[in-house]
Amino acid sequence: MKKIFFLLSLIVSVSTLQAQEIKWMSMNEALKAQKAKPKKIFVDAYTTWCGPCKLLDKNTFGNKDVINYINKHYYAVKFNAEGNEVINYRDKVFKNPNYDPNKSGRNAVHEFALAMGVSAYPTMVFFDEKGDFLSPLKGYLTPDKLEIFLKIFATDDYKTVKTEEQWEKYQKDFKSTFSS
Repeated sequence: MKKIFFLLSLIVSVSTLQAQEIKWMSMNEALKAQKAKPKKIFVDAYTTWCGPCKLLDKNTFGNKDVINYINKHYYAVKFNAEGNEVINYRDKVFKNPNYDPNKSGRNAVHEFALAMGVSAYPTMVFFDEKGDFLSPLKGYLTPDKLEIFLKIFATDDYKTVKTEEQWEKYQKDFKSTFSS
């Protein structure tokens, strides 16, 4: 009996220790969820061939502090910027008309990626609670480098940072809480 109890408690312990992950969804799902419960949207615009995108997934989006913060404050969208997903945004349909399913590696750029200002991979894009575009953020960032951007948008501090001097002061005064 003790062995069975031990095995059951071990199974329960191991299952609760499973790695947490960001709760990714499509842009259409995020926009729909936003109507029911307003929350900002964080988009990871990636491509299947992009090395820094894979590093971002592993190193940054695998960080427990990043995972917890994004899941709490954002609807997280995983968007293949060269994929064939159809996105309905602001009464407009965005597609990738030149997408070639037989191509491996680089493909045509999605219309929605262009609309978001994606010109490099990875690019992370922020939207407010109403689905309005806020800003793209280009390139690979470590958890501690991404933290300030996640927080400035989540807290609406971006609304008060209007000049280069204000941004420099914001960065200087910013206290990081994410672990590396």
